[in-house]
Amino acid sequence: MLNRLAPAVVSAVAVLGLAGAPSASAATPTTARAAAQLQNAPAAAPITARTAVQVRSAPADVLAPGPFHRQLDPLVGTWKAVKTNYLLGGGKPIVSRDITVTTRWIAKTGGRFLEERTEGTLGGNPYYRLGVLGFSTIDRRYEWTTFDSVTPTAMTYRGPALTKRTDKLSLPGTFTDPGVLGPEYVGKTIPMRTVITIRSNDKHTFDLYFTPPGQSERLVDHVVYTRKAG
Repeated sequence: MLNRLAPAVVSAVAVLGLAGAPSASAATPTTARAAAQLQNAPAAAPITARTAVQVRSAPADVLAPGPFHRQLDPLVGTWKAVKTNYLLGGGKPIVSRDITVTTRWIAKTGGRFLEERTEGTLGGNPYYRLGVLGFSTIDRRYEWTTFDSVTPTAMTYRGPALTKRTDKLSLPGTFTDPGVLGPEYVGKTIPMRTVITIRSNDKHTFDLYFTPPGQSERLVDHVVYTRKAG
């Protein structure tokens, strides 16, 4: 069957090559009908204001920073911090007034995370903390992790899923106590919570709470940040 068709196909190709494409005057009934159908086809729907709004409202790239990141912009800058710790002084608050904090967006992460560097003294000893704060566009929550010179473990917090922006971030987490709550708590899992309150473009506060086993939540650290001039 294929052998019988081959000469016919070759002949047809040869004829087309010699004769060229059919002219408009020589159009077959089939091509004439196709042209008529194209002429009578409905025009494409015009772009209306409603269509334009729908295009502009298309979902943004979920990997890109968005309004929840912009909510953190007031935290960027250099700050004088006054830190009051209610845990390390044996029942008496320790107040540090010589702490400097520098907070910036990390450009190499695409501006998705803030880096906070804290340096000063706490209870007469050198104090340092590195913190990273960001918003997960996948989980729709704020996430905060710190490493400092007091606690020998990372402190990690994950906030609840959010549907709207807020100036008060409540970020819960847990940590394994190395003994800061007392020797009886060594190795135990302690619920904790950081509350970040953005009070203005020039002032914000961080509050840290612990909930020891069998006890109510209690404030263990309060920091007031005031923007440095210049």
